[in-house]
Amino acid sequence: MQTQSIFQVGNSNVVAIPTHLMKDLGLKNGQKVVVEKSPDTDAVIVTPVGRKAVAPTKITREFEQWLHSFLDEDKELLDELATR
Repeated sequence: MQTQSIFQVGNSNVVAIPTHLMKDLGLKNGQKVVVEKSPDTDAVIVTPVGRKAVAPTKITREFEQWLHSFLDEDKELLDELATR
């Protein structure tokens, strides 16, 4: 994770997107993007124009409990699969 600063350019506020994220997301300089706030969190979603935005989903307490139980119960099996 890299901390970025918000700075002003003309009448707009700007946050620089690190090069590695640009590459990972397939973004190019000058490309049009949609910038919006996630409805459930304080996250900002940047989506290239033409792609559908996928909002982060909130993990329920029930799912979180199931996941921890699953990981605890099947730790040895998961470790073995990871080494293959």
